[in-house]
Amino acid sequence: MKHIVKIITLLVAITALWIGLLEMSIIPHRYTWLLPIYFVVSLGCYGLLMVGVGLMQFPTCPQEAALLQQDIAEAKEFLKQKGLDVSSV
Repeated sequence: MKHIVKIITLLVAITALWIGLLEMSIIPHRYTWLLPIYFVVSLGCYGLLMVGVGLMQFPTCPQEAALLQQDIAEAKEFLKQKGLDVSSV
């Protein structure tokens, strides 16, 4: 629940800033109306960057890989005992 409150607070703050910029005319009107689009595009770029960083730092787990290979071998043996040929898989 706390995470959603942070997100809503951030959205309210950004909206208040945007409305303030529209009302005070510090930035020309034609640019101020595009700020939400720039924000969404920036948010998308940030999301893609975080996915890329996460993929580059993806941890490898050799112990888990060995356990998975052992489970696969056990499953193949079990299926072989039941009469199902899985040697080509």
